[in-house]
Amino acid sequence: MNNNAARIWTIRWLYAVAAGHVLVGALLPWFPGDPLFGAYHGGIEAAFWQAGAPLEARGLQVWWISLFGPTVQLMALFMIALIHLADRLRQPQVWLWLAAGLLVWAPQDILVSLRAQVWPHVWIDLFALLALVPPLLYLWRRDAVGAPTLEDSKMATPVSFDKRKRTL
Repeated sequence: MNNNAARIWTIRWLYAVAAGHVLVGALLPWFPGDPLFGAYHGGIEAAFWQAGAPLEARGLQVWWISLFGPTVQLMALFMIALIHLADRLRQPQVWLWLAAGLLVWAPQDILVSLRAQVWPHVWIDLFALLALVPPLLYLWRRDAVGAPTLEDSKMATPVSFDKRKRTL
């Protein structure tokens, strides 16, 4: 596979992961109390209430999951926008910003999960890091090779999405 094909497939992978997050984020508010989540809810309840969770605990979890869905959706849409910009503009720093966001988020999320001993969240976070950070670093490195130098950027015209001519 040539370099350009590898870049294209890596970007498609990132779009697919982000689209999956949009879908999951859209579904979470609709199905948080579904029996499919029964084992998940049971695991969370066992982490906090060894003697059995109060009935209200399940309702609170369902509410939090419902609230979390749109947040996941929003962040996935931001990710899609950044993937699109990085791909079209070939600005390597955008790939680094995406990787940095994940590397800021994951340790904090993992720490919170470890403190509560909620291991499924730890494994999901680690999987997300492995699925996203290596492709982002590959794209950063690949696009950085062909990136313009500082001298080139001084002579280039600024990027604009506005098709109208501007005069001073």
